[in-house]
Amino acid sequence: MHAGYPRDAAAVLLCELDGTNAEVSEYVLQVREILLANRAVSVRTASDDAERALLWAGRKAAFPAIGRLAPDYYCMDGTIPRQELPRILTAIANLSKAFGLAVANVFHAGDGNLHPLILYDANQPGELDKAEVMGGRILELCVAAGGAITGEHGVGVEKLDQMCVQFGPAELAQFHAVKAAFDPKGLLNPGKAVPTLYRCAELGAMHVHGGALPFPEIERF
Repeated sequence: MHAGYPRDAAAVLLCELDGTNAEVSEYVLQVREILLANRAVSVRTASDDAERALLWAGRKAAFPAIGRLAPDYYCMDGTIPRQELPRILTAIANLSKAFGLAVANVFHAGDGNLHPLILYDANQPGELDKAEVMGGRILELCVAAGGAITGEHGVGVEKLDQMCVQFGPAELAQFHAVKAAFDPKGLLNPGKAVPTLYRCAELGAMHVHGGALPFPEIERF
């Protein structure tokens, strides 16, 4: 998009302020001081609406731009407390090295919602599997940091195992009870969104006492 981002920066942070002209002018100075105090390489303020739109156009086109870096990407959707962002980004970088897959971190960090894009090539045997395993590890990092496995994209099928990490047996049982109340025949999205307790037990995310599953009245598939 030729948005004018510095190409030598490790990251680009977009900050948007609102209020009266006087308020925004004061806020801009405060934000600039905070950024420079935290070793920002450069700070740029949009001079008009056209420049502001261009800065945001670069962010909005970030996902398709990843196509220049890799033929495929796996988009994650974890959430974390905002103060955990530096630690989680460092952990993601370590996972990237361990799995041998690059990661492009694109997100709206202001609300703690992360979208790490794991780059891979589906034509290379085993790369998709590695990307999925790595994605699960990232979501587990989010839960360990006090966050959640999804902020806006939902669970579906891919995050069923991580549901077992985020929620305990009592919570999962309640989820199933609510679903059963509205879908007693199990016709609506069977096998999606909420994992069976048996699945969680097999994953090792639920402790089984004496070989007996808790909540045995819930149907296993």
